[in-house]
Amino acid sequence: YLRFIDVICILQHTSPHHLLPILLLLLRTWWGSCHPQCLDYKPPFEPRQPLAFCKEYSKFGCCDVEKDEEISGRFYNIMENFDHSGYAACGKYVRSILCQECSPYAAHLYDAEDADTPMRALPGLCGDYCSDYWRQCRYTLSLLLEDVGNSQQFANLTATIEEDHRRFCEFLVLKDKEYCYPSVLTNAELNANLGLLNEDPEGCLELCLQEVANGLRNPVAMIHADDGTHRFFVAEQLGYVWVYLANGSRIDRPFLNLTKAVLTSPWAGDERGFLCIQHLVFKGKIHSYVYYSVSVKKEERIRISEFTVSAHDDNQLDHSSERTILEVVEPASNHNGGQLLFGHDGYLYIFIGDGGRAGDPFGKFGNSQNKSTLLGKVLRVDVDFNDNSAPYSIPSDNPFLGEKEARPEVYAYGVRNMWRCSIDRGDPVTTEGRGRMLCGDVGQNKYEEVDLIVKGGNYGWRAKEGFSCYDRKLCQNSSLDDVLPIFAYPHKLGKSVTGGYIYRGCQMPNLNGLYIFGDFMSGRLMSLRENVTTGEWQYNEICMGRDQTCRFPKLINSYYKYIISFAEDEAGELYFLATGVPSATARGGVIYKIVDPSRRAPPGKCSIKPSPVKIKGKLIHFHPKEGKRNAGEGNQVFKRPRGRGRGQGYKKARGGWRLWVGSVRLVSAEGLPDRGRVEIFIRGQWGTVCDDLFTIKSGSVVCRQLGFSTALAVMKRAVLGEADDSVRIFLDDVECEGGERSLLECKRSRVGKHNCSHAEDVGVICG
Repeated sequence: YLRFIDVICILQHTSPHHLLPILLLLLRTWWGSCHPQCLDYKPPFEPRQPLAFCKEYSKFGCCDVEKDEEISGRFYNIMENFDHSGYAACGKYVRSILCQECSPYAAHLYDAEDADTPMRALPGLCGDYCSDYWRQCRYTLSLLLEDVGNSQQFANLTATIEEDHRRFCEFLVLKDKEYCYPSVLTNAELNANLGLLNEDPEGCLELCLQEVANGLRNPVAMIHADDGTHRFFVAEQLGYVWVYLANGSRIDRPFLNLTKAVLTSPWAGDERGFLCIQHLVFKGKIHSYVYYSVSVKKEERIRISEFTVSAHDDNQLDHSSERTILEVVEPASNHNGGQLLFGHDGYLYIFIGDGGRAGDPFGKFGNSQNKSTLLGKVLRVDVDFNDNSAPYSIPSDNPFLGEKEARPEVYAYGVRNMWRCSIDRGDPVTTEGRGRMLCGDVGQNKYEEVDLIVKGGNYGWRAKEGFSCYDRKLCQNSSLDDVLPIFAYPHKLGKSVTGGYIYRGCQMPNLNGLYIFGDFMSGRLMSLRENVTTGEWQYNEICMGRDQTCRFPKLINSYYKYIISFAEDEAGELYFLATGVPSATARGGVIYKIVDPSRRAPPGKCSIKPSPVKIKGKLIHFHPKEGKRNAGEGNQVFKRPRGRGRGQGYKKARGGWRLWVGSVRLVSAEGLPDRGRVEIFIRGQWGTVCDDLFTIKSGSVVCRQLGFSTALAVMKRAVLGEADDSVRIFLDDVECEGGERSLLECKRSRVGKHNCSHAEDVGVICG
């Protein structure tokens, strides 16, 4: 950005007649709503030690002790030019003006909210205050500016306006009467909740995001190495696990590749696949545990396996070291669960769904209420010291060890399909809450729920769904000590909960103790905060900050809709993983870091020094793709296709806009704009395209015509729907280079000539 000092060379050769317009240009104010922000383009903070000079900003502002001492030094250097009476008359003005660098609204006062505009040399003053300052101490202006450049040069420049009240205050006054100094201190609206987490008028918590990874195929899990390197590992549903370093770059070799073994499909919403990874450091060696779907003799199963790290590369697992810990037969292709956690007790917790279908129809009471099966359960096993023995042992205090016919692995039961659980690190000061386990449990017809897992707990399914009865006969006979959710929400808010984490990081103190979670279907971000006195959890939605709220470098205020998972890094900062296309083959996945724009930790408090990592292979450096975009309606803010007005598919004609030959559209039963069967407009009607020879390059031609940046996937065999017999098949054997304006410019068969049927209609997913 352009600072005042960068234009001294211009001012030195400027006549006094032209000086004022240039100064006003340099000191122009960015018009818009005001938001707390410091001159380093970051949120304000509470310094670790109280300030000695700019004391009024000790509780909340933009200065630490070092900056406070620097301002104090500048003040006393200026005041050396005054006798006692001048010191008494002007000291208060000089001090107040200098201390505005510590104001929580410093960026607004100095016009630094937009990094692309010049920043003022002095803070913007209110008109009355400027008039008083001019009458009593106007000759201090050159002294205040002397740090910017040559003091004699500024004395000559400011002399032209120091004698003219109008010019003097045109130079210093901020036109916004509410945000200028000192009115900014007395503005009740600005100061009412200063430093607290922002809420919109409906009580929605306003947060921002930072994109940290992209181009992922259904990223289902992210964990950290927990070894001081601050690496994190990201699993894709297909069966890849990738290593990301603390600087955001990715190692080009996968940490794990189970794509040949993992059972999944490109179908949107397929619940099978690689579902989770978890680490355990034992005897100084990392053991990785994975949870994935497999097919064994045409029988679908859940497999939990153990791997050890390669002896030659700390960033790769030894694929030959796989050892199966547990396999569970899945009677259906959904409700696979998919969570592994190591508790603070050192045991491995395994979360398995109820077996699938609707309403847990298996047996008399369903799998979840049947403790003789592992389905619909939270399991707890001990995998320590298993090198030369059974893959796991049973902890001696597991709750159902002495119960006849109950599986000894069972820790809790009555769960439907828990998707994403976490363990509370505990309050960083009091350790309150440490070790608690929270899970999101996906509901059936009406409610989604969040549960606090306790040993031996029965969570009610299928008798109960949320707080209500699902199977009324079972519900009437169910025990009174069933564990109720800490929160449940109806399907008008979302239809598939994604469990999250309680924030215990360092960078955003306002979020401490806030449980942040989401919904896969609605894209809604939500939060819960516990009232430690009553034990109740207060609900607040989370929405993306609007206007100036997220106007910080690298921050965005929108995200892809399908929230797949949440994560925390080694330092405790929170993230969520989402995609615009919920298909295991579509590269639409992004990882977002959650950021509170209202308050940060003091500078330096949260600094980390990652341990060095030996790298074999190449590093792929991260380049964010998400730009700043305006927030959408409500709280579910996500990327939409870039529109092009009426689009490239229309031309102006007498009587209005008409389609031109070669226009395309995507047709789907759900009416989604970013995916569907490809249809092309030729000879005044719409027809389909065969999948023969149709590749991702051809799909990109279609997507760019529709205003998207690229094609994420090409779906063959009419996966996205086939047309009826009344629709003609227009194109076959389409081969594109990728840069064509339409499919008609690609190599292809003659229009209408083909040897295919509608069962081969091609579909495209754009992004």
